[in-house]
Amino acid sequence: MGVLDKIRANPTGRLALKIGIGVLGGLVVAVGIVLIPFPGPGWAIVILGLAIWAVEFAWAKNLLEFTKRHVKAWTSWIGRQSLGVRAIIGVVGMIFVAAIVWVSVKLSFGIDLIQEARDWLS
Repeated sequence: MGVLDKIRANPTGRLALKIGIGVLGGLVVAVGIVLIPFPGPGWAIVILGLAIWAVEFAWAKNLLEFTKRHVKAWTSWIGRQSLGVRAIIGVVGMIFVAAIVWVSVKLSFGIDLIQEARDWLS
């Protein structure tokens, strides 16, 4: 019998575990969602939060399996594409990330990075 099984063996432990897993997973997912627009591991953190939830919630386990299947299918599809297609996907991804960074900096700090670059180059 594992540690989680021992906790689940009594009603109070079961409820405390559900609440603890729910809160911890929710915090991790929330941090991941905040980080999604920025370059870095935002989606990976969201998936980590799903994995935490999946310890205790069947719907999260199903969603995590769905996500893993689709990520594997996407990476497999990318791997089968020509270098040119992969390059286009990479450039589009970089443009998307740059646009998200530009919007985030503009909304957060009121700084227009494009205008700043133009002023610096002039």
